Amino acid sequence: MDFNFKKIASDAGGFFSRAKQLTEETFLKAERTELDSHFENLLKRADKTEDHTRRLLSSIESYLQPNPTVRMEEVFYEKLELKKDGVVRQNNLEQLSTAMTEAGETFGETTPYGTALLKVAQTESRLGQAERELCAQAATNTLLPIRRFLEGDMKTIQKERKVLNSKRLDLDACKSRLKKAKNVDTQAVAEADVRVAQAEFDKQSEITKLLLEGIQTAHNNQLKCLRDFVEAQMSFYAQAHQLMADLQRELSGSLADDASPLYYGKQDQ
Repeated sequence: MDFNFKKIASDAGGFFSRAKQLTEETFLKAERTELDSHFENLLKRADKTEDHTRRLLSSIESYLQPNPTVRMEEVFYEKLELKKDGVVRQNNLEQLSTAMTEAGETFGETTPYGTALLKVAQTESRLGQAERELCAQAATNTLLPIRRFLEGDMKTIQKERKVLNSKRLDLDACKSRLKKAKNVDTQAVAEADVRVAQAEFDKQSEITKLLLEGIQTAHNNQLKCLRDFVEAQMSFYAQAHQLMADLQRELSGSLADDASPLYYGKQDQ
């Protein structure tokens, strides 16, 4: 295996130089290059964006799938790109529908109770399907874009911020060596190092700044995701309201038809 020992030695030297500079800044209050206020505000906005976006993503996932065990299982299969052999897990509404259907069949369609159970079971099944459609739309139009932002753009920003901090430490370490230079030769070398470090720091600052300014575009994209989520919810709740209103009318009519005069007559005796 071909090792570049010169590069390894250079990287090790840079690491120790940064560690020394960071130690002096932390404990000896050494001078450090400060970023301008606009840059600092961009950094703060990026941190707030990442924090709130992660909380938003987690909250929407919990809303769509309240069961944490099921949620983790779905993430596991998604990460490994595995399929569950075509097995579709019933949601809570579909499980309720199954339980009501089995009970209704047990008591019989000829009984008022059995008939009502079967009718409610059909509606709960439709609600379950509507909820499944809501989850699918939210996953595609809201969760996926947000997750891509966190795993793509946000990770790139954090990576470049670390590089910028390393360049800043390199620059300040060079400035510190320049101050400590005792003769003309060492001073000339230190000045050259400062110029190189300053150029690298300025270049990395521009790269990081451009990425940070792109956060506004991410906000605009997530605004669209939010609108899509609200539209999906609106469609789901409108459909759910209509299904339940129809069921209520149907059950009210069934109860009126099933009111037996003989039953009430026995009560009056």
